Amino acid sequence: MYRNNPYRWWNLLFFAGVITVNVLSGILPLGGRTTGEISDMYYTAITPAGYAFTIWSVIYVLLLFFVIYQLRRDTGTRDTVRSIGPWFILSCVFNMAWLVLWHYLYIEWSVIVMLLLLLTLWVLYVRTHSISYPATGEKLFLQLPFSLYIGWVCPAFIVNIAIVIQKNGWSFLGLNETPLGIVLLCIGALLAILIGLRYRDSIVPMVFTWAYIAIAAEHRETDAILMTAFILSVVLFVYAVWLFFTRNRRRSRY
Repeated sequence: MYRNNPYRWWNLLFFAGVITVNVLSGILPLGGRTTGEISDMYYTAITPAGYAFTIWSVIYVLLLFFVIYQLRRDTGTRDTVRSIGPWFILSCVFNMAWLVLWHYLYIEWSVIVMLLLLLTLWVLYVRTHSISYPATGEKLFLQLPFSLYIGWVCPAFIVNIAIVIQKNGWSFLGLNETPLGIVLLCIGALLAILIGLRYRDSIVPMVFTWAYIAIAAEHRETDAILMTAFILSVVLFVYAVWLFFTRNRRRSRY
């Protein structure tokens, strides 16, 4: 029965909270600074070009589709939908907290909260991608939104790690800014490959491709970062295309 999903209205409420905080962060803005201004304050060797952040609009539109999907009487009571309700609420809480902390320059705390967001997204991702034979609606409104979401938060988290290291003057394996950026880019690419391979998901490496192209575009004058980000973006793009076609080929056999 429809009432068996106790999270549907809470999901809507907390998602509305996320959108509200995001809108206020740009209109007010929170802390007197826009997100872009703070990014410029803590510019690193792997900070992406500003246009890359437009992907948030796509993510939120897809999450809106998820919220509508889980509100529907015929789909909202499915076990796959109900099982992720509390985790989606947590992701909204961490999203809002991260944004507030970021705007008020509690950078280290914002990274910790971003890690918590990433962990909740991982649970959402695993649960939605563990559906054995997903229907079209489950592919579009459960799997796709969280693939895109975690696919973007992963490289964003890596960039924020670089920000914290640089802000505090920490040394990681004795590397200066550019070599550290290269190491972080390689770690991110490996993460995208492993996630994509485990779940035969082409979306995650494709989102990393988007991020890495933006990093290459932003750092055209730094040859090492430019070439690393560009080469990895090509590798990830080819890998994503390969995953897409091999997955579809497997499906056509059954």
